[in-house]
Amino acid sequence: MPKTSARLLSLLSLLQARRDWPGGLLAERLGISERTVRRDVDRLRELGYPIAASRGPDGGYRLGAGADLPPLLFDDEQAVALAVALQAATVSGADLAEAAARALTTVRQVLPARLRHRVDTLRFTAVDGPASRPRVDGGVLTALSAAVHAREVLRFDHRPADPVEDGAPPPPRRVEPHHVVTWGGRWYLVAWDLDREDWRTFRADRITPRTPTGPRFTPRELPGGDVAAFVAARFRGGDQAGGWPCRGEVILDLPATAVSPYAGDGVVEALGPDRCRLVLGAWSWPGLAATIGKFDADVEVVGPAELRDAFALLARRYARAAAG
Repeated sequence: MPKTSARLLSLLSLLQARRDWPGGLLAERLGISERTVRRDVDRLRELGYPIAASRGPDGGYRLGAGADLPPLLFDDEQAVALAVALQAATVSGADLAEAAARALTTVRQVLPARLRHRVDTLRFTAVDGPASRPRVDGGVLTALSAAVHAREVLRFDHRPADPVEDGAPPPPRRVEPHHVVTWGGRWYLVAWDLDREDWRTFRADRITPRTPTGPRFTPRELPGGDVAAFVAARFRGGDQAGGWPCRGEVILDLPATAVSPYAGDGVVEALGPDRCRLVLGAWSWPGLAATIGKFDADVEVVGPAELRDAFALLARRYARAAAG
């Protein structure tokens, strides 16, 4: 590689490593004069790199963001980390997965042999669960993330898990968006619901954002202060932040030892050699009823009434399915 080209790459690497660089320090690190630094900066600008310069005795340079994406330069560890992250993104559950696969192919093709070998030894297969995961439109994720970043009230239509037949569509939700998270291969929005005055977690694949967004807001403190703990508590039905939105209690004609291994985070209490009490949570009442039905035993619903109604709803659906 010509000396000038190698020096340009070294200069670019330094500019990417920290926010501001005094001209004198760059010259010292590269072993060249400040005049040569200025010429090299001009060459990088011609290649599309947006480098800003500040004047004065302590003048220096800063690599900024431009309108187009110029070629990037990574060190060895960054290149390997990027390749591994792209592998994980190929099964992210969003429509960005195909783009991630193409980006991974591009990155791998230009890696030096030594780095390509490291990436190949780290290659893994991310396996989806037995149930197909709904895909999320990349535009939806971008809109949600933008509202979180701008701290603007978000309005959106939210498709319920079990739509009411022949019913009017629910009104738009108004929320203060706080976090966009993934859990179990799905994307979720954690937000403060302005109409219900409580924290809620929404499936991103069921969200259709509306425009324009609302006024700016001052972020509230998330219960517990940690989004990971908050979401984990929601999914595991813990007491933090209210646990599962739908939680019911039943008595099963099965021994507790037969139910406990398959109850997830449910609470199982033995009532005798062949009966037990099960307290379990889920994201919807029909979903909870269906989960309880998997135990293949007679069920007595202790409560609440919503769970009893959900069993009746499923009974009607299954009767229609059996009638063919």
